[in-house]
Order: sequence, then C-alpha cells, then structure tokens
Amino acid sequence: MKNLNSISYTELELVALSSKKKKTVVNVDNLRIGIDFILIAGPCSVENEKQMILTAQKVKELGANMLRGGAYKPRTSPYSFQGLGVEGLKILKKAKEETGLPIVTEVMDTRDIDIVCKYADVLQLGARNMQNYSLIKEVGRTNKPVLLKRGMSCTLLEWLGSAEHIMNEGNSQVILCERGISTFETYTRYTLDLSSVPAVKELSHLPVIVDPSHGTGRVNLVESMSLAAVAAGADGLMVEVHYHPDDALSDKDQTMTPGQFKALVEKLRKMNTLVNSFELDKIENKKKQGVDFIPKN
Repeated sequence: MKNLNSISYTELELVALSSKKKKTVVNVDNLRIGIDFILIAGPCSVENEKQMILTAQKVKELGANMLRGGAYKPRTSPYSFQGLGVEGLKILKKAKEETGLPIVTEVMDTRDIDIVCKYADVLQLGARNMQNYSLIKEVGRTNKPVLLKRGMSCTLLEWLGSAEHIMNEGNSQVILCERGISTFETYTRYTLDLSSVPAVKELSHLPVIVDPSHGTGRVNLVESMSLAAVAAGADGLMVEVHYHPDDALSDKDQTMTPGQFKALVEKLRKMNTLVNSFELDKIENKKKQGVDFIPKN
C-alpha cells in the first residue's frame, strides 16, 4: 500500500489486520465491543449532578449501554466552559452507581491520567489529542480500554499509527472512533467520513465506532448518519443526549433530546436486524458456492 502521508501500512505491526487472526474484542464490564453493537450516549459535558443523573437514567431506560460525559473539556475559546474536572468525575461515578452504565470520559493531560483511571471505565483520547504522542504513550501504559477518536485533519493511516503507539506500550484494548474530518464544507461542523468504517476494517482488526454528533454538528442529521453508520458496519455509536439540550453548556446544536434518542434507538434496532439478515444471506451464499467464509466476529 502506498504511503498516504507520514506512516506506511507496513509499519503497523500491531494494528494491521494481518497481525492477528481474529478481530479484537474489547471487554468493558459485560459488554464485548467488536461483537456486541455498542450504544454510548450522554451529554457533551458533565455540568451538575442533577443533569448527569437524569440524563443517565433516561438513556439507560431507552437502550444505551454506556455513558459518555466530559469532565475535562478542550474548547476552542478559553472563555467557554472547560468542565468540572475531578468533581465531574465524581458525578460520573455516581451516575454509574445509579444506572450501572460504564463510563467513557476524556483524558487531556498526562497529569490527569491516574485520577481519570480511578473513575472511568474507558479513557477517551479526543480528536485534538490524537497526535499528542506523550499523552498517547502514557495512556498506552494503563490497563484501561482506550477510545481513540480520529483527528479532524488526519488520514486513516495516521489514525491507525496513533493506535499503534498505544498498543506498542502494551495496551491492546483500543477502540477507534470516526468523528468527522475538516473539509471545505461549511454547512456541517465536520464531514463525517463513513467510508472510514469499511476501510479500517480492511486494514485493521480493531473495532470502530462512529460519533455522528460531532461528525455533523447538527442534531437533525444525527439520526440519518447513525443509520448509515450501522449499514457501513460500525461496531457502535457515540451520540450526545441531554435532558434539556437548550440549557447545555456545550454542543447544544448537535445534542438530542431523550425523545429524539428514543426514536433513533427504535430505528437502529430495525437497521441492525436488516444488516444482520444481509450478513446471514452472504454467509449462506458463500456456503452454497463452496467458499470458506469466516464471519467478522
């Protein structure tokens, strides 16, 4: 394969599909990411205990099986809400105690890794830190699963290269997350690159999920892009949901209400059934042709 930018496919000794006979499955509590379809939902930021608990209870009731929420927030403006820090982590812990949902939250600084590990089930490395190699390597030395978001200006191989850094430090529990890239388009916040899902599955054994909230920046587009992500073969979704989006301190324009999330979940179930039926048909057709076929899971 040609070198698309600063790393070649042949340098991906740990991430490459050819390096492992089976797809990677990341275990978080009783969830099997890479086998089970994972639905991560919650607000962009942890704002206060009431907001977090109410939203967590609602998304759990409607079908989410993991909870997202930022205690530390990288913001473009220094005057925007930056998160509650440790207090936000404590609120996330209480939300898990109330609902049983595993917690996904971002770590932004090497100095915060230990405290975030104390409260989080999955460490998120955000798009702005995808090439922060000091942070990436330190996270790679933890025993926590890592959700690695694609940088907004990064190629697929650069994204996989960052995963290689994590795995090279000893942590093989990596989940990739497509969250949109910067293009010349201005109608959407970013351009959600759904082609990355099947492309990554051709290149790597790692599970890949999609974040249509950040990928579009428009709540009216989240549902359609979520369904398209399932059709593309994503192993899960990360969606922003807030009990009162109009009051959200960050990302209100891309955040779903519980009602919108409920409608999405109902359609996702139908789409999953449809996609699975296609997979079964494909297996049966291969068998009829006398071709060995190994399901992706």
